[in-house]
Amino acid sequence: MRALDKDQTCDLWPLESTLARMLGPRRFAMVLLGVYAGTALLIACAGLYGLLQYVVAHQGHEIGIRMALGARNRDVLKAILKQGLVLTLVGVAVGLAGTLVLTRVLSSLLYGVRATDPATFAGVALLLVTVALAASGIPAWRAARTNPMTALRYE
Repeated sequence: MRALDKDQTCDLWPLESTLARMLGPRRFAMVLLGVYAGTALLIACAGLYGLLQYVVAHQGHEIGIRMALGARNRDVLKAILKQGLVLTLVGVAVGLAGTLVLTRVLSSLLYGVRATDPATFAGVALLLVTVALAASGIPAWRAARTNPMTALRYE
């Protein structure tokens, strides 16, 4: 370059640093979005756990009646897990439908990943279902082990 024209400036930079300068703002936005998404997922898991545990804990009277009428521990546990799982699956289905609608907004920000990544959707859904099973299973297991007379006395 200098042999052709001494007055021309020639700034040579490595490709990595040029790409880092070009992609820096987008990368920062995606890291920030990822932190927000992770925080939202943790809040969703905590809320789901708290709600299902609250619902199951307030079914002590119903559980006591079922057990007094002859229901086995396994049947009570299965009924409560089924109720929690149905509520969770409805919520996950509605959430996935909403996410599929909103992916068009995010597709312009993503680089190298599709907005409708099935592994991400499946992972989040599996995590929420696991939290829901634990949230309804732990108090249901405790309630199923209590004496029916004790559960009926509190109401």
